[in-house]
Amino acid sequence: MTSIASVHGPDDLRALTLPQTEELAADIRRLLVEEVTRTGGHLGPSLGVVELTLALHRVFESPRDQILWDTGHQTYPHKIITGRAAAFGTLRQPGGLSGYPSRTESAHDLIENSHASTVLSYADGLAKAHRLTGATDRAVVAVIGDGALTGGMAWEALNNLADGADRPVVVVLNDNTRSYAPTVGGIPAHLAHLRTEERPPHSVFENLGLAYVGPVDGHDIAALEEALRHAAGLGRPVVVHCLTEKGRGHAPAEQDEADRFHAVRPRPAARTAPRPAPEPAWTDVFGEELAALGARCPDVVALTAAMLAPTGLTAFAERFPDRTFDVGIAEQHAVTSAAGLALGGLHPVVAVYATFLNRAFDQMLLDVALHRAPVTFVLDRAGVTGDDGASHNGMWDLSLFQMVPGLRVAAPRDAATLRRALREALAIQDGPTALRFPKGSAGPDIPAVATLDGMDILRRADSDARDVLLVSVGAMAGVCLEAADRLAEHGFGVTVVDPRWIAPVPAALVELGLGHSLVATVEDGGRSGGAGAAIAQALADAGARTPVRTFGLPQRFLDHGRRDDILAAHGLTGRHIARAVVEALAGRDGSVSIDDLAPQPVGADQ
Repeated sequence: MTSIASVHGPDDLRALTLPQTEELAADIRRLLVEEVTRTGGHLGPSLGVVELTLALHRVFESPRDQILWDTGHQTYPHKIITGRAAAFGTLRQPGGLSGYPSRTESAHDLIENSHASTVLSYADGLAKAHRLTGATDRAVVAVIGDGALTGGMAWEALNNLADGADRPVVVVLNDNTRSYAPTVGGIPAHLAHLRTEERPPHSVFENLGLAYVGPVDGHDIAALEEALRHAAGLGRPVVVHCLTEKGRGHAPAEQDEADRFHAVRPRPAARTAPRPAPEPAWTDVFGEELAALGARCPDVVALTAAMLAPTGLTAFAERFPDRTFDVGIAEQHAVTSAAGLALGGLHPVVAVYATFLNRAFDQMLLDVALHRAPVTFVLDRAGVTGDDGASHNGMWDLSLFQMVPGLRVAAPRDAATLRRALREALAIQDGPTALRFPKGSAGPDIPAVATLDGMDILRRADSDARDVLLVSVGAMAGVCLEAADRLAEHGFGVTVVDPRWIAPVPAALVELGLGHSLVATVEDGGRSGGAGAAIAQALADAGARTPVRTFGLPQRFLDHGRRDDILAAHGLTGRHIARAVVEALAGRDGSVSIDDLAPQPVGADQ
């Protein structure tokens, strides 16, 4: 029996017989199911590429031959056979293995790729670099899922690859007919035709000028190796069309029609006491409210970039299938298509993870905002997402939003304010709106004690002293209230305000700030150019001398870890904020960076 323990790197694979390699494939699947169901992670995609990964590493000699993955969530088998099997139990855990390729983990991870449709461009650039430097002793291999071919960037790269007959690149098309859900559009229809006996005489790839090999059974190691060796020997750009099954070898995944266990949550720990009823997730609250509003607002339509269920659009799609558009992994197209829908008299809702809207900034700026199109962007996973790591933290949105003229931005603090903000956004017809919320539970509702020109006052000072105005951005309300309690214990008069709509900066917020000795803003996004920076600028423009402290995340790529731990490590707890505010009020340097404050050890009382 060949076990994972006997494989310390790709060189060991090439010494195995075919039966031994097939035994190893079964062992890898057992490890994947055992560990990923415990830690959480992308199980279905990785189960589907076990044989393909083994064949790639037996035919090509990584890291000299450069094997690139799009997207990186299918690289768990690659991690296992490139020397990381012993550490696989730490997957997505603080200090453990990343859920995506990581250059700091292994020389076999050349690119840290977790956003789809990019790998062919990396491959094109590498092939050009090899041509110019005379590096003829290595191959460039790009593995891309059929779902990622719905992204326009992939076709921009194919256009260039086809023009480079002297720049050989092996494009491995991992065709499992799915991204999250089944892939939609004309491209999957063409790939499906290639899988039939009545296939066309030429594939779209051959019509572009690329060579084409396949289709080949992506779970037949011998057939895969033969196809890959043939492709490598052609000496030109070639597409190897591999047919795989997402979730292969794990019956629950194979039977899951929704997404074949695309991503699974960690297995819950054993409990002796009854489990309390879960609080509603932000995504679910949004989805339920949008479906309800859809019944009352026939002009509302919804768009998704291949992520219908993850972004909460399932209920709306079930009730209004003709008003729901899945455009595939194509965020740029989604945003400009939404602009077209708006120009046609409808109110589109573009539901997308915050990190993926980065890709469509130009479209938001010039195709939507320039036309004052009433498009509502709903950003799930805003702020710190935690275990998905640097590429998935939605911490850039507030900084980008400040540059978009006419964009109104809401950051709800709880389920009630999310529902309210969505209703308000859909009523706005003279420009774009955006709503942002984090991953996970929305928690209990936090009531306001008063309102002021549309802003919610969450806490008023117990005395006439107006020492501190704490401006809470979205889900940081609980942290701000804790900081206010700690400051009140030291005799400071603290007002906590939730503007709800944070861009443009409300005039009433500026007036409120003028009446306090210090303004402190708290957000779970980047400090540079974020909500706090905009509030500080608005106060300065009003001639205020009130000092402003901005609490947020440093503009760095953050390691994966639990959300609460990441926030605590960067001073975003009530304890840290209260201490920094006391120091500022005591006359110390009011511009002291939050990064200079010693964080509490992970797990300590915050």
